[in-house]
Amino acid sequence: MRQLSVAGDPRPLILLTGHGDVAMAVEAVKLGAFDFIEKPFDNVNLVTVVKDALEAAVATHRDRTELTELRERFQGLSERQRDTMQLLVRGFANKEIGRQLGISPRTVEIHRTLVMNKMGAKTLAELVRKAMALGVG
Repeated sequence: MRQLSVAGDPRPLILLTGHGDVAMAVEAVKLGAFDFIEKPFDNVNLVTVVKDALEAAVATHRDRTELTELRERFQGLSERQRDTMQLLVRGFANKEIGRQLGISPRTVEIHRTLVMNKMGAKTLAELVRKAMALGVG
């Protein structure tokens, strides 16, 4: 588990043991185990845990894929567009952004539109959520 954790392996791990204790279970969870099951175990419970682990793995993969795509979109912005986005998500109005960047409010509007389109955001709230996911702003 330690080696898989260090390697960043995203697969959910379910540990089955006949000789477990609370300390071992806590350590396993800290290392990223999805679940820790002691023998004897109920087959129905095991199937449920495996199903839940697979669903979690699919969700994790989807989230990682979306974050990678979001990073690529952000990298596709020009420097001025990134600056505009950062000020937008911090709550500045177009006039304030223009003053800070030394550009006209109309140019800010153009950058804002390009940022929204390139980032795939329909609303400012959606852009803020994307920026938060990226750690931008």
